[in-house]
Amino acid sequence: MSRMVDMKAVYEAKGLTQAQIDNIEECFARADKAQLEFEKWSQEDIDRTIRSVAQKVANSKTFHELVEMGIKESRFGDPISRENKRFKIRGILRDCLREKSVGCVQEMPERKIKIYAKPVGVIACVIPATNPDLTPAGNAIYAIKARNAIIFSPHPRTAGTSYKTCALMREGLARVGAPEDLVQCLGGGLGEDGKPVVKINRQMSEALMSKCDLVIATGGQGVVRRSYTSGTPAYGVGAGNATMIWDETAASDLHHAADNTMRSKTSDFGSGCSADGNVIIHESIWDAAIKELEAVGGYMMSEEEQAKMQAAMWDEEIHRLSDTVALSAQDMAKHAGFEIPADKRFLIASHGTGIYTKGIEGIWCREKLSTVLAIHKYEGEFQNAIDAIMAIHEVGGKGHSVGIFSFDQDHIHRLAMVARVGRIMIRQPQSKANSGSMNNGMPMTSSIGCGTWGGNATSENVHLHHYMNFTWVSEEYETPDWQTDDELFGEFYDPELEKVQYSAYNSNDALK
Repeated sequence: MSRMVDMKAVYEAKGLTQAQIDNIEECFARADKAQLEFEKWSQEDIDRTIRSVAQKVANSKTFHELVEMGIKESRFGDPISRENKRFKIRGILRDCLREKSVGCVQEMPERKIKIYAKPVGVIACVIPATNPDLTPAGNAIYAIKARNAIIFSPHPRTAGTSYKTCALMREGLARVGAPEDLVQCLGGGLGEDGKPVVKINRQMSEALMSKCDLVIATGGQGVVRRSYTSGTPAYGVGAGNATMIWDETAASDLHHAADNTMRSKTSDFGSGCSADGNVIIHESIWDAAIKELEAVGGYMMSEEEQAKMQAAMWDEEIHRLSDTVALSAQDMAKHAGFEIPADKRFLIASHGTGIYTKGIEGIWCREKLSTVLAIHKYEGEFQNAIDAIMAIHEVGGKGHSVGIFSFDQDHIHRLAMVARVGRIMIRQPQSKANSGSMNNGMPMTSSIGCGTWGGNATSENVHLHHYMNFTWVSEEYETPDWQTDDELFGEFYDPELEKVQYSAYNSNDALK
């Protein structure tokens, strides 16, 4: 456990001020005390607690206010689609209420095994500026359900929204008599200048990770990498670069395919890791696909406009420029130096696409974090689409996700067999479906694991069982579960090699 880490050495190495150290230590002490008390609660009382906490944040009126506050602080994001994230919180609550987290949570009679759930203790979680309300709410519900405490490190840019979210959840804890300190934020609240009283920086967040028992890392790759070097067990998420395939069978429902991509691309102005960034389209439906994308709000950029957009999104060293992240299509165009009609919802890049390299020539296959979509044509056999996916993932997004709009089960199967991703959505908008939706069976989450492909400890959606420890209780079989040697070895069984028998073991002889 991370409690064995020499925190004095950590604090010195990070160069923290005494105020920062005191803030971490105080939050942890309070969280630890609250968790030890709460872990004794019954399943019924715990479920009542998460209902109270979730309702405080996810009711329509309150979440509307949180969204407005978060966008005002961050200065990016789409208020309409972001408000729909309250349903993600409700989905997390739904999933939690369907599972046990106290006592024996699973039995396997055929193996004489019972599994008991245990809390992990105090969890550290870094909140991204893109989800200052959803991330703390969703992670807190999972943490509390698993009988843990959780301490958040809010993003300085949106600290006010995260503080408000946590304050509401603490109210939800208090009204059922649960310890309020199960949920806390670093920083000591906002000062008169609108900034955290205690300065929150990268070093402070890293120290919190080292102090706690588990890290749930939601954010950029820097945050994830730091979580894995904190000395604490961690679940991190990989980089996104969601890509769709439209094969020739999509011709039968192209409007649906285009509408899915529009919904995925425009959700919170494309800031999510699951927002469609690329669509790989079969040559036979290319022209019709473009018409449908335009019909649902896409704007086809000219070659000149696309060149301007490239300069607005990336510098010469192919670093993504932050001032064009999560802007509306109109603001993106304006930033690039041209104008588009008011009814257009996203921009489409088609010039110079179909190149999947890490150099400047393949720039349009990269993650965009915006309302810009790149379309790529593939020709001939479906294997060419698979090859394009594999090449794109060498540039970015390995382990995250792929979508496919197809009615060909063989195509779907072939993609599933080789794609190095944790999830594949079939005929669904990825930004709505990857992290769980009311229309599919994916676990609800705001943290998407990308497996070893993306440098993560899990390829699953990070959900309730990742917040728990488990004790396996085993009883002995009445009859041993033996198989004969010929059953085990099959065609390689050689009875002559099994005639050798060892003499009785003599430890003294063995030591000579």
